Amino acid sequence: MKKIGEMLLISILGGALTLGAYVTFVDTDTTLENTVNQPAHQPAMMPANYTPTNTKVASFENTDFTHAAAQTLNAVVHVKNTAVRSMVDPFTEYFHGQSHNFKKRAQIGTGSGVIISSDGYIITNNHVIDNATEIEITMDNKKTYKAELIGTDVKNDIALVKIQGDDFPYVTFGNSDDVKVGEWVLAVGNPYNLTSTVTAGIISAKGRDLRGNSSIDSFLQTDAAVNPGNSGGALVNIRGELIGINTAISSQTGSFIGYSFAVPSNIAKKVIEDIMEYGTVQRALIGISYSVKGDDNFEGVKIGEITPNGGADVAGLEKGDIITKINEVKITEFSDLSGQLSAKRPGDNVMVTFLRNGEEMVKTVRLTKNTFKELKVLGLILKDVDLKEATKHKLKGGAKIEAVSNRDLINLGVEKGFIIVKINKKEVKNADDAIQIISSKYGKEVMYIEMRNNFGQIERYVFR
Repeated sequence: MKKIGEMLLISILGGALTLGAYVTFVDTDTTLENTVNQPAHQPAMMPANYTPTNTKVASFENTDFTHAAAQTLNAVVHVKNTAVRSMVDPFTEYFHGQSHNFKKRAQIGTGSGVIISSDGYIITNNHVIDNATEIEITMDNKKTYKAELIGTDVKNDIALVKIQGDDFPYVTFGNSDDVKVGEWVLAVGNPYNLTSTVTAGIISAKGRDLRGNSSIDSFLQTDAAVNPGNSGGALVNIRGELIGINTAISSQTGSFIGYSFAVPSNIAKKVIEDIMEYGTVQRALIGISYSVKGDDNFEGVKIGEITPNGGADVAGLEKGDIITKINEVKITEFSDLSGQLSAKRPGDNVMVTFLRNGEEMVKTVRLTKNTFKELKVLGLILKDVDLKEATKHKLKGGAKIEAVSNRDLINLGVEKGFIIVKINKKEVKNADDAIQIISSKYGKEVMYIEMRNNFGQIERYVFR
């Protein structure tokens, strides 16, 4: 049985896949944008015995943001991304009847970044520098530098680049777990190419899942104004410590209308440390699948299934247990748990507080390595085909599909268990191989993907 599926994948802000038509989708609820670095305020000094008649009003009127702004402004940079893309020439196609005639054009994207070390390491968003052929950094003093891409993490939308030099101003990391809802924060960045822009707000919520499906997202939400050009910028507390990397806004217009979202600094810090030490991000699993609550009778994450021999299983957790804390950090929903795990590595021990039949218990769980890989552009979760399965099916390797969330692929019959074996006639060795090839070609050229279905047949799909 053979299938040919033609898909156009066009992504400007969020990422959409559609079948058989040239359509641009813009997510009207959550839009990835360039974000701002925010310094926070510093309370005015008062005598110890001073008691204002209206504490809230006095605190607000004496708020001073200048210290946090001064600590951050010089360390927030403008990031220019030059990417060469292959685009269909409609005139050639119309007048000469030639489909798939591509012309190469340079596209410029801009955003923000944060210097995190005196020797020039800069953290930004992956979507700011995605597919860049050249990255240029402009400092607050207008000096420019060519930057080298060190590594990226598509899942958490974090990238690390480096410029040559020393004695650069930089921002120190704060502990995002300590951030409180209602706390003042500042965002600093380059909205609409307006360099060195500072805006103020408060933390509106923590552990926010933008996609509403309890997936990987665990953002800090603020009401500090951010707009296109601010992505990759700093969210800082009143001491000028980096507590988040501004990444997205909630908007129906593409501009700020009240809420912005930042990757917590603990996740961003762990990602870049992994990139620097291992060259790739080390992902940790606790060894459970979670159960959707279905009611409001509890706060936490209810364990649906236990992975045999996983960390939770070895520690003695059971199906039905409700996880309420990780290392004394409160867990109210899955995005909270996901955020805590994103800041940990395989082999780390975490103290898990949970409820079992109404009784609070605590266990120490050793986290294990996550062997699953996410291919966001196609909505797939992949894993390597193990040697035993490859030998059985006479394969040289491949990327096995563990989950499919893309509706178009589901409608085409793609299921869990399918194995990606070739892309454009090139053998796929493993999940990383498939992700690298597809990500590099996504949106630029036609892809022919061959998959082995669950009946042992080869199915072919065409993606445009």
